[in-house]
Amino acid sequence: MQPLLYGELTPFYHLLDPAQDHDLEAVVFHAAFTRVNPGAKTLLELGSGAGHNALHLKRNFECTLSDVSPSMLGLSRTLNPECAHFEGDLRTLRLDRRFDAVLLHDSICYMSSRADLRAAADTAFVHTLPGGAAIFAPDCVRETFMEHTNWYEGDDAERSLRCIEWVTDPDPSDDIYLVDYGFLLRDGTGVRAVHDRHVEGVFARAVWVETLSAAGFTVEPLARPLSESESDEVFLCRRPL
Repeated sequence: MQPLLYGELTPFYHLLDPAQDHDLEAVVFHAAFTRVNPGAKTLLELGSGAGHNALHLKRNFECTLSDVSPSMLGLSRTLNPECAHFEGDLRTLRLDRRFDAVLLHDSICYMSSRADLRAAADTAFVHTLPGGAAIFAPDCVRETFMEHTNWYEGDDAERSLRCIEWVTDPDPSDDIYLVDYGFLLRDGTGVRAVHDRHVEGVFARAVWVETLSAAGFTVEPLARPLSESESDEVFLCRRPL
């Protein structure tokens, strides 16, 4: 079942995940793509969500965006009207076109089995031009996963959001963990409480490398900035010529 955040709660999405929070990593993604292919001009984002990555990357690339959620595509079309948008599941999408660069950001976290992960890797590979690159940017790998809690808040002229995010792993022997959001949402004069559970995948670094390599990529680590002082490690994948 699709999380509420990507359906009925999409009007609040920008309060939880502001577009400006993606600027630092977008610079790193652009640099990595052009390091692999200095002439890179086209980019496909698989699972583009509200289009917050594209808002920054469209300065340098002609962006094509896909997502399984019509509501999220609606947000992205408003933010990025010049970009092409397609509805589709990143495990099965086939656009009959290849791109210089392919990005899988938060969307890759929802691959909750190794079969799903391989399907996503295959989709990225068939859409990447020879000599091009794909970046897979999971929130964590098994070796770096930690249970934690975060607090978010945001306001605009019409809405307010307060949120606790609770990340837990009830069974460390399997390949999933849980992200529970507790929202207090104000829309007009009323306040409502909403619980939204997300089931996400977590795989060892070796599983990532093995899966991406089996799809046909060569794989290397890429440092992604989380803030001015923190970074994590994602995967830069090259499709051989």
